[in-house]
Amino acid sequence: MGRQGDFMHMLREQGYSFDTLRMDHTQSSVPQHDQQTMVTQGTTVLAFKYQDGVIVGGDRRATAGMSVMYDRTDKVLELDRFCVMAIAGVPATAFEMARILEHSFKYYRRSQLQDLSFEGKLRALTKLLKENAPAALAGTGTVAPVFAGFDQERRQGKIFFYDILGAEFEGVDYAVSGSGSPTIRGILHYLHRWGDTPLYQLPEEQAIVLIMRLLSSAAEFDAATGGINYEANLFPIVKRISSQGVEQIASERLKELCESQVMRYV
Repeated sequence: MGRQGDFMHMLREQGYSFDTLRMDHTQSSVPQHDQQTMVTQGTTVLAFKYQDGVIVGGDRRATAGMSVMYDRTDKVLELDRFCVMAIAGVPATAFEMARILEHSFKYYRRSQLQDLSFEGKLRALTKLLKENAPAALAGTGTVAPVFAGFDQERRQGKIFFYDILGAEFEGVDYAVSGSGSPTIRGILHYLHRWGDTPLYQLPEEQAIVLIMRLLSSAAEFDAATGGINYEANLFPIVKRISSQGVEQIASERLKELCESQVMRYV
């Protein structure tokens, strides 16, 4: 292997192609058949622990190559009353995974008269991602989600992130996925380590404001990430997960916080 430790390079050497369904930005024009096979992608999502549990956010943009396909995508999908899957990748595949998980969790709860364990939910998502590996390697069904929830047994919020082949990693304090993740991950590391307050001690309002600031920062450096469109009343999807369950933050509250603590710095 030419570059030791580079898994993606190894796969390319074995003949897997990840770029045939994406636009080549170095070319001035793209053949018509390539344009027709563009796959819609969704980015960017993040989650971090705050004072009462976990807060999860995602931008609203879905792209295909250099085209914006949709600017009101919900990338934070509720699987049951205590967990969500935030999606980065192909929405069609991710939405189908979310539907399967939602129905599986609901069936288990009704048939066993109890919720599936948190570990069981993680294994269910891992299984779907592994089964999707051929499509992910072909570039037509790539999904790299963030799974967040409140573990009722341990009474604490938890965050996990995955690669496209289903490998599972626990994000101790935060996790990010999508094309805007490098910018956000760097800021989160800095704030969590050297900021005035660790992320897990932030009150809800500060956590929501931080989500909007981070996604706005990512949008400045990543064309695939949608920022805040104040004129269109378009804000990120933000959901909190606590001992009370999953709750979406209303757009009215996001607008109020944006006016007072986000837009005034622009």
